[in-house]
Amino acid sequence: MSDISSKEIKKLRDETGAGVMDVRSALLESSGDIEKAKGILKEKGLEKASEKADRETAEGLIETYIHSGGKIGAMVFVACETDFVARTDEFKNLAREVAMQVASMNPTTIEELLEQEYIRDTSKSIKELIAEVVAKTGENIQIKKFSRFSLSD
Repeated sequence: MSDISSKEIKKLRDETGAGVMDVRSALLESSGDIEKAKGILKEKGLEKASEKADRETAEGLIETYIHSGGKIGAMVFVACETDFVARTDEFKNLAREVAMQVASMNPTTIEELLEQEYIRDTSKSIKELIAEVVAKTGENIQIKKFSRFSLSD
């Protein structure tokens, strides 16, 4: 397939949040197959995340989640490189999703949390969810701390 339409690029970009050139490249590499292109973008996102893993994360935010009924709650510290990224909707949403994951799945360590299946999409892990946001923002993102609280503890 020699040319990819702008409609196809827009559709995949809307679904993945990846950059235009990355989307176009993935579509060309996959001969226009959307699902294969998503896989390629996912792989590249993980590669980008590992390349950025050594960069300092001195900014970020603390997010909380209280489950309905107020009997379970979680607090997470998600770090990034700049306050600009910490204020983006993608980053804020990631922090919220991680807090919800902690409340729901009760991990005991950061490593365990990263390997867990994401509760909203079991086809990916929390590590892959973070890698997607790293690919979109271009910054290193790390979970620094978390706590879970329950009335039954």
